[in-house]
Amino acid sequence: MARFETDFQPTRAIRQPLSKGNGQVSFEIFISAGFCAHEATSVTHTLAIANEVVGREMFTWRCTSDVPGLVNGSGGYMLRAAPAIDNHGFSDVMIVLGGACRSAKPWLGRARQMQRKALTIVALSDAATAYIQATNAPSGKVTTHWRDAASLRETGYHPSLTDNLAESSDGIITAAGSGSTSELLIGLISSSFETRQIAELSSRLLLPSIRKSNAAQPKSISGNNSMFNSRIAGIIELMEETISEPLCMVSLTQKVGLSTRQVERLFRDTFNQSPARFYKQLRTRQAWALVEETLLPLAEIAVVTGFGSTNTMSRAVKAEFGTSPSQARARKDPALMKFA
Repeated sequence: MARFETDFQPTRAIRQPLSKGNGQVSFEIFISAGFCAHEATSVTHTLAIANEVVGREMFTWRCTSDVPGLVNGSGGYMLRAAPAIDNHGFSDVMIVLGGACRSAKPWLGRARQMQRKALTIVALSDAATAYIQATNAPSGKVTTHWRDAASLRETGYHPSLTDNLAESSDGIITAAGSGSTSELLIGLISSSFETRQIAELSSRLLLPSIRKSNAAQPKSISGNNSMFNSRIAGIIELMEETISEPLCMVSLTQKVGLSTRQVERLFRDTFNQSPARFYKQLRTRQAWALVEETLLPLAEIAVVTGFGSTNTMSRAVKAEFGTSPSQARARKDPALMKFA
């Protein structure tokens, strides 16, 4: 069976018992065009398996949208959604999926109405980011996927933003989403289960462990301990920490206590490329993320990613992604960068 992290606790953001008199809990999955299919299937599959574990239909769900009908998601996924009618037809929990829609406008009004009824709202990944940007001063802690968190910190003042998997503020749960969605769902419904049933549910979902909602997100590839040996992970972590002021290879190898030849061999064997090339690729990908996801001037992005000049950064980005930073910015619809 799956193991729980030490002193595992469920997500404690439910403002009223989930289970009704009939023992059923209803979920509303709010979707917009380009919704994250991974999150959608994580929600529905986790609830379906939970029903199997308890042997009855304890959890029900339906999809809603501000544009009802067939809604296209990522990867060619498609769901049929009912209309989200103002002040009507609330479920016990509303889960807003992340995806291509980078605005909270389609669902935030409904979330406020549910807040007043002490119901629970969950905003995943991109939806959490949109909520944070649309809410000037959340009364409690908030979080989102670490990649968006990095952009939020670059572009605004968000003192309540954390890097945890989930946070709760006034009945709205913001969460990293993506691959941690099933764990979040288990945390939400765990009060309806015995410990052995939670363990069985986790095992049925092939989750090796269940992280607490206040567990820190793995924010870099060096955090994937099962992928690299400790020496490789240590080198990558140092590279990630020094993106804005890159070290020369001699300094880098000295800091990790290995010879240049050893580091070269490790990277050739693991990644089939030199450590210098790998280091530059990390910086280039970070620059691309900031170009795509923020409004920082290109000159500033070049500085924070260690390129020094926009020309040097532009050449690296174009070689890696086939598009220069200025071309990427020019093709952006400005409306996508604004949140109501």
